[in-house]
Amino acid sequence: MFIGEYRHNLDSKKRVIIPAKFREELGDLFIVTRGLDGCLTVYTQEQWATLLEQLQKLPTTKKESRLYVRSITSKATECECDGQGRIQLPSYLISEAAIEKECVIVGVADHVEIWANARWEDYQQDSEAFEDVAEQLTDFLL
Repeated sequence: MFIGEYRHNLDSKKRVIIPAKFREELGDLFIVTRGLDGCLTVYTQEQWATLLEQLQKLPTTKKESRLYVRSITSKATECECDGQGRIQLPSYLISEAAIEKECVIVGVADHVEIWANARWEDYQQDSEAFEDVAEQLTDFLL
């Protein structure tokens, strides 16, 4: 399970440190792709295979399905950590997530997200929405 929030900077070679606790669970090779809400999403190989199976179940006759599948798979890249625990992010993913330098790496139960610090701070500002969403989703947890 991935939990916690870690802050690191993108270096001049477009590398970011993946927290040691996350590296252990991600394994040697993992997938980084476009995520929802303006972040990047990191999946283990097993999670990625499961996601691909689910994406293949979407109806190819629906424009929205084709758009979603293309958006996830075309931006995906395999990553592995170097000796210092860093991964190199491709320019297109850095642009996609609006990462300039400061990053927030977040554990989200079954996956990891990489956020531009500014986007993460904006996302976190809406604490009232958190309360409303929690109230609306309570029935799903029972």
